[in-house]
Amino acid sequence: MKAYIIKRMLLFPPTVVIVTLLVFFIMWIVPGDAAIVILAGEGGEAGVNQEDLERLRKQLGLDRPVYVQYGDWVWDLVRGDLGDSVYYKIPVMDELKGKFLVTLELSVMAILMSAVLAIPIGVLSAVKQDTIFDYGVRTFTLAGIALPSFWVGILIVAALTFWFDWLLPPLQYQPPWDEPLTNLHQLIFPALALAFGELAFAARITRSTMLEVMRDDYVTTARAKGLSELAVIGRHALKNALLPVVTVSGWQFGRLLGGVVVIERIFLVPGVGSFLIDAIVHRDYTVIQAIMVMVAGLILVLNLLIDVLYGWLDPRIRYA
Repeated sequence: MKAYIIKRMLLFPPTVVIVTLLVFFIMWIVPGDAAIVILAGEGGEAGVNQEDLERLRKQLGLDRPVYVQYGDWVWDLVRGDLGDSVYYKIPVMDELKGKFLVTLELSVMAILMSAVLAIPIGVLSAVKQDTIFDYGVRTFTLAGIALPSFWVGILIVAALTFWFDWLLPPLQYQPPWDEPLTNLHQLIFPALALAFGELAFAARITRSTMLEVMRDDYVTTARAKGLSELAVIGRHALKNALLPVVTVSGWQFGRLLGGVVVIERIFLVPGVGSFLIDAIVHRDYTVIQAIMVMVAGLILVLNLLIDVLYGWLDPRIRYA
């Protein structure tokens, strides 16, 4: 296992290098200019002076060759420096730390809500196959997969506002260690909107894998030995059925950590998603590049953790 983990970690640097190349050069292919956006915000695009534009481009380092800019950016990344925001003139690392913690908390809440409900629902649906409960679960999961999360979020806001006289939480984000109740008030409903779709997909995967596993010979043997149905499902079937669920949950968690842009915008959550939208609007390329590289690194680590978890769930899996 240690050798496998070391081999996987040796693949991290070349993968990150490829990601940096794609992110950096795609940013320069896309039309637009950060200097024009900054000057246009001050006096309107029609009033942008060419001398001011050239001076600002030189100040931002945009007048240098692209390969020189890429080399400087990668060197700063190696040293842990994500650069300064082009638009807000603040260190990206300082701003991203706080916003990442908000998105991390929101993502963890959504995944926990999804897993706690999806696995039992999926297992019961498989055990009670072709019953009214099973049909209800299948209908619910289809609806959850079909409905976009932003639409669910809008429905939640509309229902809370018009039917339950919901009082909006404070706009200023409150950390859970300072104001736990206020923090829960701010994040519970966006987490619910995110969890709805993830829950439906995970429950459907759980049901499908449970149905497949329960037909295997070792489950039939366990029943023949006189084990209770609860022991057969819990000890033998569920553990093997969780492998695809773990894969799906890891992918969902990585996607959420990348910043759930629309949900954060709907509920005014100051996370990575909202930060990314502002960066795109203002053509703040340093922020966009930093977020993309951060997401790539998180996905690499999550994939490694999922593969290691496979070996724990299924002892038959061996890594060379």
